[in-house]
Amino acid sequence: VQLQASGGGLVQAGDSLRLSCVGSGRTFSNYGMGWFRQAPGKEREFVAGISWYGRTLYADSVKGRFTSSRDNVKNSVNLQMNSLKPEDTAVYYCAADITSDAWAVPTARNEYHIWGQGTQVTVSS
Repeated sequence: VQLQASGGGLVQAGDSLRLSCVGSGRTFSNYGMGWFRQAPGKEREFVAGISWYGRTLYADSVKGRFTSSRDNVKNSVNLQMNSLKPEDTAVYYCAADITSDAWAVPTARNEYHIWGQGTQVTVSS
């Protein structure tokens, strides 16, 4: 059972990136899914999440720029990141909350049970 994140890269400020997270080993369609990021020297922080019913929640720092979506057929979630800023530079992780209800979007790290390996996003100014 694992999550595989991809789609990171080096971009300039104002550019866009689309991260994907694909689950394997079980279906993730009934799990809440979250995106976190960790910049050097900082704590891992919540970025965005989507409940298994489709409710979304975003950190204030990315609201209006990032969009989370899910494709239950492909057992995947995506994070569309627009208008990227240098402060968005971090390793991005996807995670699954296996106990969530239809509308729950946890924001705390300890509410997620399965983590992907992370993908690096670097935004130059």
